[in-house]
Amino acid sequence: MPRNTRLFSDIDMNFTANPVTGDIMKKIDYSSISQSIQNILLTNHYEKPFRPDFGSNIRKLLFENIDLMTASILDQEIRNSIKNYEPRVLIEDLQILPDYENNWYTVNMTYSVVNLPGPVTINFFLKRVR
Repeated sequence: MPRNTRLFSDIDMNFTANPVTGDIMKKIDYSSISQSIQNILLTNHYEKPFRPDFGSNIRKLLFENIDLMTASILDQEIRNSIKNYEPRVLIEDLQILPDYENNWYTVNMTYSVVNLPGPVTINFFLKRVR
């Protein structure tokens, strides 16, 4: 009998319903960890009850001038947040590139997950909403 190799699971934060059972879908392995990273990075300090230090101050930094200095501070904030709150992840490479024309930062992150083979690369944009 094959052993289940799924190590990590979480609920889908989009609350997508399973078409057969109607239950909330699960995120497993890499998608679960990517969702966790997204939750950590988009949660401000003092936003989570009883855990004032959880999350990062990325949103605050997005209202600063777009330059290499702010990109460097964003880099440190992302590294510290993931190091402190996502022990399953080891960041291998993190690039934060300011896009002056579009007024946002492009983030390219490569990380490895404990007990799962191969690195994972995710790309996303950081931009202010207001």
